[in-house]
Amino acid sequence: SGGPPPDGIPSIDVPVFHEASGVDYLGATDPVVALEINGDARAYPLDIMIWHELVNDTVGGVPVSVAYCPLCNSVTVYEREIDGEVLDFGVSGLLYNSSLVMYDRQTETLWSHFTGEPLYGAMVDSELVSIPATIVGFGTWQDEHPDGLVLNRETGETRNYGANPYPGYDDVDATPFLFEGEVDGRFTAMTRVVGVETDDGSDAAAFPLLELRESGVATSSLGDQEAVAFWVPGSASALDDVEVSGGVDVGSTGVFSPEVDGRPLTFRSTTTDDGADDGSVEITDAETGSTWNIFGEAIAGELEGTKLDQFVHIDTFWFAWIAFHPDSSVA
Repeated sequence: SGGPPPDGIPSIDVPVFHEASGVDYLGATDPVVALEINGDARAYPLDIMIWHELVNDTVGGVPVSVAYCPLCNSVTVYEREIDGEVLDFGVSGLLYNSSLVMYDRQTETLWSHFTGEPLYGAMVDSELVSIPATIVGFGTWQDEHPDGLVLNRETGETRNYGANPYPGYDDVDATPFLFEGEVDGRFTAMTRVVGVETDDGSDAAAFPLLELRESGVATSSLGDQEAVAFWVPGSASALDDVEVSGGVDVGSTGVFSPEVDGRPLTFRSTTTDDGADDGSVEITDAETGSTWNIFGEAIAGELEGTKLDQFVHIDTFWFAWIAFHPDSSVA
């Protein structure tokens, strides 16, 4: 038990959105979950998600659950339809490896938010389909999706939106809440990593965020595939300061297949001086010199408008990643 009873943390079941241009309470680095399906681009601010953890939504005609677990600092998005039945998810109040356990209201099956696998119940032989999503700063998302939709604070609940109920939780030397497993000693439990696995779960890799931040680009073999991870600045940690907007800049990540139409690409990251303290990060490929954004889209150069195939990835803490993927390699 994590403490609250079922639905003690209320999911958002009838989400209300407004246009990105009408948002005046989010700063450029305020973290949001960026999700786009069939051209429908939406942002779910973590300063709302941290109080609700789950949103049942339909995006681009696809019923989805958008989940954020602050205890393992992870966002996942799953299709909610299984065998023609659309499920509605709630917060069970239980934890598995200190990670959110969802339940569906149709069968009361318990589901791991981290893996999309059923833990107990009538749907134990099913599995949810993952959809890629990215945590980015609101300014980054708004620049790319000026006509997108942003989850509104009008949730039907009274919460101190903007405040972080877990200040300092992401300290690298902290102890994860109610985690009872052994932590692989290669990193501290709360070291931030970017995790990615093959579709069939046969191979998994973790990119340590600190190293990825230093290089901007990193590659890893994932089964018989290659994966490239990007990092750019501009997204605050939701778990650092008493206010979500005041968190240290941990940046944003994306993981992609490094090829276009069968043509392998080699990526590099450079820092440009734009007058800011840390400058701006620019990701380009060596083969064409095209410039790429954190969503895996070429925004300038020969390949402008091209999108890389995106891996489902998860920004999380080391203890959670290695607990769910004990055989994971480290990139």
